[in-house]
Amino acid sequence: MPHLRPALVAVALTMAIASPAQAAAGPRITVENGRTQPVFSYADAVREYVYVESSVDSDSDGRLDRVRVDIIRPKESGPGLKVPVIIDESPYYDNSGRGNEAERKVYDAAGNVTKFPLFYDNYFVPRGYAVLNVDMLGTTRSDGCPDIGGKADVLGGKAVVDWLNGRAKAYRADGTQAVADWTTGKAGMIGKSYDGTLANAVAATGVRGLETIVPISAISSWYKYQRSNGVVYNYEYASWLANYVDTDPEAKCQAVRDRMDAEDGDDTGDYNAFWAERNYINGLLGDVSKVRASVFVVHTANDLNVKPDNFSTWWQALAKRNVPRKIWVGQYQHVDPFDFEGRRDLWVDTLHGWFDHWLQGVRNEVMNAPRADVQTGPTQWITQRDWPAPLAANVALRPAADGSLGLLPARRDASASFTDVALEEEEMIADVGTAKPGRVAFTSGALPLDLRLSGTPTADLRVKLDKPDANLTALLVDFGDATRVDWRRGQGITTLTEEDCHGDSTAADDGCYRKVTTNTVTRPAEIVARGWIDVRNRDSLSTPSPLPVGTWGKVKWQTLPHDYTFRKGHRIALIVAGTDTTYTSEAGTGANVTLDLARSSVIVPFTQGAPMVDVPKDTSQFRGPARIDLPEPENTFF
Repeated sequence: MPHLRPALVAVALTMAIASPAQAAAGPRITVENGRTQPVFSYADAVREYVYVESSVDSDSDGRLDRVRVDIIRPKESGPGLKVPVIIDESPYYDNSGRGNEAERKVYDAAGNVTKFPLFYDNYFVPRGYAVLNVDMLGTTRSDGCPDIGGKADVLGGKAVVDWLNGRAKAYRADGTQAVADWTTGKAGMIGKSYDGTLANAVAATGVRGLETIVPISAISSWYKYQRSNGVVYNYEYASWLANYVDTDPEAKCQAVRDRMDAEDGDDTGDYNAFWAERNYINGLLGDVSKVRASVFVVHTANDLNVKPDNFSTWWQALAKRNVPRKIWVGQYQHVDPFDFEGRRDLWVDTLHGWFDHWLQGVRNEVMNAPRADVQTGPTQWITQRDWPAPLAANVALRPAADGSLGLLPARRDASASFTDVALEEEEMIADVGTAKPGRVAFTSGALPLDLRLSGTPTADLRVKLDKPDANLTALLVDFGDATRVDWRRGQGITTLTEEDCHGDSTAADDGCYRKVTTNTVTRPAEIVARGWIDVRNRDSLSTPSPLPVGTWGKVKWQTLPHDYTFRKGHRIALIVAGTDTTYTSEAGTGANVTLDLARSSVIVPFTQGAPMVDVPKDTSQFRGPARIDLPEPENTFF
């Protein structure tokens, strides 16, 4: 089909959705320069709500749960002017709120929302979209109980997409049935954290009509969110989160929370049916093979809440199936791209182009631009054709008995030992070059040039234990003074008083938000990649097997991914230790761990080959800083 000019696209769109008489009575969807234009009145938009009937009864009251859907759409939308839909489904609308300014829904006397959180309604409704703020089942004004990634969470959101396409029923407050005769049925889901997780989950059901999703800092596997290869991050987390987001009396859903605690396998950390139900890559409810939607992923490499293996494994699975996709990878903590310094206008425009392309059918540049935007410094970004960097090559860095880290393997009988005790990361990386009982450390020589890591390092160790089990931590550390994004403080941003606006406003709901600036810090070290494993889970996440005492065994696992540049003159260190109390809730086993250095390494994806040099013997005992202040990042999970 020949390329159509934007004006012709606008005409084609208009003819498809409105008769001449209807078009003359009001504005029409208009496209200029590859973007829909703000021709509809935000102030006059229809604000209404319905209850969509789901297929689950999560609170066991004998009635199918109904999902509260708050809707804002152009006044002109209806049978003669059908519009696509942008959905933000969330459990946070009446507790922690949404966005950097923690906005909640505000209602009028009739129960209609007068303030929709975030800018999506202000910006997109004038451009010919409906925006739906959906209360996840068990939260705000929906029925049911929160299921923390499980059946109720997933099927509640799916029911909304089904209703938009005539496959489910919805009711008004007076009990009359509501029909979505104002929509094309094409829907996109967007949201950060839990909201983005719901987008992943619904897309993984393969529901028809969900054309695109924009998951931001989102979970793709709840096991990865609360576990790392058998190591537990938080105990009884699912029940705690369910109680947090549910503002109803506690007794209502106590039985559901008790069931979560009974089924989550906290006592072992193993993967089981509870987590399989909450796995959207290859789980019981969702599977990436079912995804019909295009996917615009946004995540940050320093997100230690929704850890970045949630996006990297999801992204790789989508790539294997050639799902249309785009990605932004930042260096903040748990931050929305709307609050990436200097990127707000670009984010809004890119998102606009993305939704126009996938929901309005507009031909624009969004799928022809480079697939990946990657942050390489506090205010530096690059674009590339994919992520990880397509030319990255895996390089094995090998530890030696003298504490060095290089390209050559250690001598055959070389070993190093430590005890699995509970340590914070600050303790693990302090005094590198000095022997400590709870860790071993290996450091490269000064790098002869900048060296960029892009992707997921792998720890590949051969170990022997004097007890049946141990927790292992692998840290890849950059030693060298540098100014970096201070993602440990305020998620990496400071909110300013000055605002900017994106979209139209009313007295009750404006599209204006406070600007932000990036927090930076100069430190002599940064932990670049980190990963954890319970040695019993070295072969299987679901079937543990203790390592026979005194027997060598291979323990190989992936750390969290990153995109990071080690600067010229800096040193790369590999730290291997036991239990990490900074990010896990485990206790040290007390096992003595012996590493076979000749058959151990960390495999790192570098974009410039392998210009590493072995540490000269006379300088191999690098002395790192005695104390490095690494504040634990604030635990903002929404």
